Amino acid sequence: MGKRISGMVLIFLVLFCFCGPTKGGQSDEYVIPVYDSIKETEPYLPVKNHIQFTQSTGIMVGKASWYGPGFHGKTTANGETFNENALTAAHKELSFGTKVLITNLNNGKSTIVTINDRGPYIEGRDIDISRAAARQVGMIDAGVVDVKMEIIAHK
Repeated sequence: MGKRISGMVLIFLVLFCFCGPTKGGQSDEYVIPVYDSIKETEPYLPVKNHIQFTQSTGIMVGKASWYGPGFHGKTTANGETFNENALTAAHKELSFGTKVLITNLNNGKSTIVTINDRGPYIEGRDIDISRAAARQVGMIDAGVVDVKMEIIAHK
């Protein structure tokens, strides 16, 4: 009986390690590199799961995920109460209060979010948007999509 339980635990751990979450979720393993030397005339394409950022235009292309249910009502990094029904987002570096136009590159749908939290902390993801924002850009089912992020106002 003990061997059977040990075997089940081992299988669970292996599955958990190799089949991590596809939506939301946080970990502190990833730091986003910033590429501010890219020229304004260069195309905005993903670079090996990292964002490409131009200081002069404020445009980034990368991966967006969404979060909500497990964080609703909890305190965000800037001290606000997280509301999954508000148009907010988490980013590792952008200043709190920054307004970002998020465009889903798969369907062209857009929304404007306000940065009020830090994250995402999963490798290959560049911004975590609220459930409401994910609904507006049509990515609830996909969980993670390619997006264009345009800074439209700094705080």
